[in-house]
Amino acid sequence: MTREYPPRPIVGVGAVVLHGERVLLIRRGKAPGAGRWSLPGGAQKLGETVAEAARREVREETGAEVRVVGLLDVVDSIRPDGEGRVQYHYTLVDVLALAESDRVAPGGDAADAAWFRRDELPALGLWSETTRMIDLGFARRAAADQRSRNDSLMDE
Repeated sequence: MTREYPPRPIVGVGAVVLHGERVLLIRRGKAPGAGRWSLPGGAQKLGETVAEAARREVREETGAEVRVVGLLDVVDSIRPDGEGRVQYHYTLVDVLALAESDRVAPGGDAADAAWFRRDELPALGLWSETTRMIDLGFARRAAADQRSRNDSLMDE
């Protein structure tokens, strides 16, 4: 299916990849959004689960191996052209993933890949939904860490 002026929405999978207090972003090498920083991800392939797609896309674009923790949210990205026709339409399924290490190397559709602290994100001009997903990812990880600490206290 063509990505530009598609006959129906394309399912994309994005990953909020965390390692310590940093998040992994890629600089997009192609349209839409060429040159902008975003979450690693891409189109889901036929027969591939969301988690498999997330792991594959992160590996292709950054070289990182990740463990998918769970679903964050689903986001609609609909971009009309100057005449009002839908040029791009993605249904983006975003997941939370944890990186095995902080080694990255850009590949695939990514022109660059790098780790960022949260205080560095405002300078990148991220799409508001990307920022929301990153915030949600950090919040979900913090909640899971707290539950784990509470469970450990109960075991003592």
